[in-house]
Amino acid sequence: MRITSVNAWGGALADDLLKWLPDSGADVICLQEVTRTPGLSGWTRFEDGERVLPQRADLFDDVRQVLPRYQGIFLASDSGPVHDDAGRRHRQDFGLATFSAETLPVTGVDSTFVHGEFADHDEWATGDRPRVALAVRVADLTAGRTVWIVQAHGLRDPAGKGDTPARLRQAERLAALVDRVRGPHDLVVVCGDLNLLPGSDTFRILAGAGLTDLVGDADTRTPHYPKPVRHAGYLLISDVTAVRRFEVLTEPEVSDHRILMLEI
Repeated sequence: MRITSVNAWGGALADDLLKWLPDSGADVICLQEVTRTPGLSGWTRFEDGERVLPQRADLFDDVRQVLPRYQGIFLASDSGPVHDDAGRRHRQDFGLATFSAETLPVTGVDSTFVHGEFADHDEWATGDRPRVALAVRVADLTAGRTVWIVQAHGLRDPAGKGDTPARLRQAERLAALVDRVRGPHDLVVVCGDLNLLPGSDTFRILAGAGLTDLVGDADTRTPHYPKPVRHAGYLLISDVTAVRRFEVLTEPEVSDHRILMLEI
C-alpha cells in the first residue's frame, strides 16, 4: 500500500501535479491547500496582503477528473475572496482533500479543527487562519489490516516556524484526534505540511500518542520555494516495522513542497 502527501500549493503547478497523480502508484493521496470555488473552473488569483498567487478555482474537481477510480473527500478550513481572469470576485473554499483508490474500502472518517474554527474572510489574513485535520480509515484487504491516514495543514505564522502556544495546542488537538479514532489493531499514519521545525515539541506530543516521525531534518521544499528554511512536510507512523519504503521525492516538482511517499 502506497501513501503520498504533498501541499498542492493551490494548484499553482497544476499541469505537473495532474500529470503525475494518475501515474504515481499511490493508493491514498493526501493533499493540502486544495481549493473549491462554487460554479467556477479554470484559474483564479489569490491575494493575502503578503502574496499574490495563481490558484485553480476548483483543484478538488481537477484531481477528481484525473483520478476517476478514487474516492475523494474534501474538508474546508476557511473561505475567502479570489478573482477570475476578468477581475470578478468569487468566494473560494480552502482546505484538505484525501483520495483513496476504489480497491480500499473506506470504513471511517473523522475530523477536527486543530486551530481556530471555520471562517469566511472578507479578505484573507496572512496568518492565524483556521486549520483542520482529516482522518480516513481504509481496509487494506491484501494485508488484512485497517489503516487510519490522518492529514493536517499546520498553522502558518509570518514570524516563522518555531514553537508557539498555538502550535502546541494544535499538536495536542491532533494527538487527541489520533487517540479518539484509533482502534487496538489500527495502523496510524499522520502526514501533511505541518509548518514546523524538526525539533518542535509537536513531535514529543505526537510521540506520546505512539507516533514516530520519518522525515527528521530532511529538506521538504522544492526550488520553487526561495526561503532558506527548508522544513515543512512531515510523515509519522505508529509502527515503524510496517514501513517498507519511505522517501522525500526530489522529482517530480508539482509544488513548492516535495512529495512524501510511504510504502507499508
